[in-house]
Amino acid sequence: MGTDTLRYTKLPLTNGSGAMPALGFGTLIPDPLATKQAIATALEVGFRHFDCAERYRNEQAVGDAMQGMLKAGNIRREDVFVTTKLWNNNHRPERVRPAFEASRQRLQVDYVDCYLIHTPFSFQPGNEQDPRDDHGQVIYDPGVTLVETWRALERLVDEGRCKSIGLSDVSLPQVQDIVDAARIKPAVVEVESHPYLPQWDLLDFCHQHGIVLLAFAALGHGMEPKLLDDPVLNTIAQRVHKTPAQVVLAWAVQRGTALVIFDDQNAVTYPGFEQYHATFRQTSSGINYNLHSTSHPGPRIGNPGVSLARIAS
Repeated sequence: MGTDTLRYTKLPLTNGSGAMPALGFGTLIPDPLATKQAIATALEVGFRHFDCAERYRNEQAVGDAMQGMLKAGNIRREDVFVTTKLWNNNHRPERVRPAFEASRQRLQVDYVDCYLIHTPFSFQPGNEQDPRDDHGQVIYDPGVTLVETWRALERLVDEGRCKSIGLSDVSLPQVQDIVDAARIKPAVVEVESHPYLPQWDLLDFCHQHGIVLLAFAALGHGMEPKLLDDPVLNTIAQRVHKTPAQVVLAWAVQRGTALVIFDDQNAVTYPGFEQYHATFRQTSSGINYNLHSTSHPGPRIGNPGVSLARIAS
């Protein structure tokens, strides 16, 4: 890869419109002020893909930061790829468009580049994001299917306010069901994926059907065992004179995936965006072979479906 290859790498959306920048910035940041500062810094250092969600409760702050940069003439809207997500309490078809419009208005954009169903689980419809019964248990909604919600997303594409649609935190069988039923196929499937949870079967299916796999937690998690401390990974990094993070990001892009980096993984606090622009003269097959041989020494961080406890926290 050339020095700026990762900066400019984009994955065409076969089942949507346009192309997704391979390197995305995750906006799961609790504090609105910190969100604005992080988004502004991310834009300044070169990020052009932002992974947002209704659930994060900070779309307004994300929109404020983007508008500040747009009005200053530092970026153009067409150069920024904005993804956001439908939360579980809005799965009923009649709730999808209002939820989408609320997100779009908070983000202060005329259109959304990609709209995802955040999880396959539908909660009791209403304004409460985390509805619970008297015993503290989540109240689910058995009255709507994932396919019904998907068809409501298809109508958003028909209306022109959303350029592509997709799924998040889903298993391979759930993706297969939507692909079989869909009039507009998923353009993107976002799941946790990294060398300890590579999702090979799902990735193969996505490649076969022209779907971009968007990997979140691409650098693993802070819990033990830490991906970036992996001895195989560090051996490769030393051999190619790069950081373990650069090796992982290069591996992800070489597999044909896009990926999301979160601010708690120092995405914008490293000295320069180039820390995430890995330059490798070694063949991709060499790096892929070594990482493919890496096995998680403990239980998987998540499963191919969803870690609802983490999402709902």
